[in-house]
Amino acid sequence: MIKCKVTFLQICSVVKVLSVDRLSYGTGLRLQKALADQHHNKSLKGHNSNTLVLLEHKPVYTVGIRNKGYSVNDENKLKALGAEFFKTNRGGLITFHGPGQLVAYPIINLKDFQGGVKWYVCQIEKMIIRLCAELGIKAKTSPDTGVWVNDNKICAIGIHASRYVTTHGLALNCNMDLKWFDHIDPCGIQDKGVTSISEELKMNVRIEDVLPLFKNAFQDQFQCSLIDFPSGEASEVLRSCNQKVLRSS
Repeated sequence: MIKCKVTFLQICSVVKVLSVDRLSYGTGLRLQKALADQHHNKSLKGHNSNTLVLLEHKPVYTVGIRNKGYSVNDENKLKALGAEFFKTNRGGLITFHGPGQLVAYPIINLKDFQGGVKWYVCQIEKMIIRLCAELGIKAKTSPDTGVWVNDNKICAIGIHASRYVTTHGLALNCNMDLKWFDHIDPCGIQDKGVTSISEELKMNVRIEDVLPLFKNAFQDQFQCSLIDFPSGEASEVLRSCNQKVLRSS
């Protein structure tokens, strides 16, 4: 379990919120790369590139850098269910993303928040625990990364950081079909399960119901100010990602 240190920060960082429609996982990866590249682009020095991407993915199974050697056979079995399959550079093992799950990709420079990778993961866990508490759900951390309700994971976390810039992020189960997880050991853990906000509250809780709470929790936990991603910039970066899809098809 990651032990969190208490850090007091001033509210000084601004994070742009980019909310997009349901995306394929591949397009989501290209979007993250485009936004991360802005941080590393020296010609954009002084430009605020801290971004919080909020979206849903089309059904996809993903594995992290500790992929435990998933074979082509394994991949084909999962693809036959109607999902894509991707190997990624994030931390963590296999998980599922799909409709009804709020996926958040904070593409931020940790130097702007005076924290390291362990601090960052800890802040995400605290933020989701706080959000769950506001909904009347008692969530917690465990020796395994993520946020849990008893022995069931409600939020998966898998990140990557390069030169202090983060990609990937978290996936919070809102009202998704949990049967997708029946075909894997989520995050490589055999003796634990998954749950969702809707499952815990025994009512249909949609992503749009959770988003206002999520944004407030993020803003407070990371001591930052959230603003809308400029529409012109959003159209440009999304068009760039879509053009790359067309060129590769």
